[in-house]
Amino acid sequence: MMYALSMGPNSTQLCVLRISPDVLDLPGVVVTDQNAASGHARFSPPSAGLPLLDRDYVFARYWTHPEDQIAEWRHKAAMCAEVLVPDVVPAQHILGIYVPTQDGAQAVASVAPDIPIEVKSDLFFR
Repeated sequence: MMYALSMGPNSTQLCVLRISPDVLDLPGVVVTDQNAASGHARFSPPSAGLPLLDRDYVFARYWTHPEDQIAEWRHKAAMCAEVLVPDVVPAQHILGIYVPTQDGAQAVASVAPDIPIEVKSDLFFR
């Protein structure tokens, strides 16, 4: 989703919240091995779901595999693994905010002045 949004006209308005791993201990949290809306995702409690994830795939910079289309589809799906938190992520679990540009940092600082903000343009495919 972020890749699609990063190509749109409002791409400089995107931000990514850096969330504490402590959210994994909240009641009802679920880990998926790919995008939850895909129809093929496995839903597991964190203790069972996290060991199923391939860290190198999930945090890879690119998902492309020019010589192997199936590997590319699998990798792209793995990069969409999710942690689903019911209802709300409590504010104390927000550790920081990543933005694509310095203008984005200034805009976010105006509404979240007490949260660390970092410009990380490569996270937004720039």
